[in-house]
Amino acid sequence: MHIELPEKRYYKIGEVAKAFDVNTSLIRFWEKEFTIIKPKKNAKGNRLFTQEDVKHFKLIFNLVKERGFTLEGAKQKLKKNLSGTINNHEIISRLEAVKAALTKIKNQL
Repeated sequence: MHIELPEKRYYKIGEVAKAFDVNTSLIRFWEKEFTIIKPKKNAKGNRLFTQEDVKHFKLIFNLVKERGFTLEGAKQKLKKNLSGTINNHEIISRLEAVKAALTKIKNQL
């Protein structure tokens, strides 16, 4: 899944939810369920997610929504081999971005 987000230091919860096409309540729920997601909070208490948090959301989204893992199964998978899973997911994300760019070039020809 290729996520379109501008290059920023922090993202608001609405931006993250829109990028993943989910409700903000699901983002808040995943934040509580998965300890790897640790957003900053401003003085008003609004959540501000880093690019690292977005990478973790991509991984969780892939496990739960695309591959059909239960929440417990996704938690176990993350605990078992977090670094290997993230590296594989990063490679897949990069390949999807290259594919999207090549498709765009092909359509322009």
